[in-house]
Amino acid sequence: MANSTPHTDKELDVNNSSRGIWLVKVPKYIASKWEKAPSSIEVGKLKINRNASQKVQVSLTLSESMLCMDTDNQESIPRNHKLDVTPVTRQVLGVFSQTAGSYKMEEGVSEPDKLVLEGKIVQRLECKPYADDDYMKMKLESFKRAHQPVRFVKQLDRVVQNYKPVANHKNLIEYDAKKKAEGKRLRDDKDAVLDMLFKAFDKHQYYHFRDLVLITKQPPGYLKDILKEVCSQNMKNPHKNMWELKPEYRHYKKEETDAGASTSSA
Repeated sequence: MANSTPHTDKELDVNNSSRGIWLVKVPKYIASKWEKAPSSIEVGKLKINRNASQKVQVSLTLSESMLCMDTDNQESIPRNHKLDVTPVTRQVLGVFSQTAGSYKMEEGVSEPDKLVLEGKIVQRLECKPYADDDYMKMKLESFKRAHQPVRFVKQLDRVVQNYKPVANHKNLIEYDAKKKAEGKRLRDDKDAVLDMLFKAFDKHQYYHFRDLVLITKQPPGYLKDILKEVCSQNMKNPHKNMWELKPEYRHYKKEETDAGASTSSA
């Protein structure tokens, strides 16, 4: 099945396809310095030599201006490095660059994106520091930072001024208003409260205490004192912790079955 996605025409420049390129891997502390270094300063010097056996020896010396450059990480880094060279023979790796297209208003012509084959990688180089005093100092500072605790106890030599938040949270404001409203509940006359309780128990035999507080709208302590006089709290299932009228105060309506039985006997 053919792909229906349209392709964008791009020009590939292969004039530099035969040029050899070195792929260099540098430590993170060098890469960080180079990224922050301005283009106006020299970052280092690369020296290439050949020994008697025609083996290439490469060394890198960082510039003094880059070592003294102000960065967020003020650690001292080694200045001298060696580069291990490995020829690339079993792979074909290329380096490409892309130039964005443009539109010429005068000519009314749109130039497509341009791809350039900058060359192929012929050498891999890994940059490593020499085990000198500068390198050992950098590693020592790195170990100290790694073992430095994130949290620590600090002894105060003076009183620290504490500041309270200016704004209160909405839920806390609503909670305070609710508590004030509940605190302002006025006690009704005892007979009026008893009348509300008896009317409630005419509808249901058992109640939770919180439901009786909502029905009577009385302070919980005051309501519980009245309940203890006319009600008893169940301590067994299935109505555990629910309130019920004492036997002497019960005046439930007769069941319909009892009414039906008396009618038939008559």
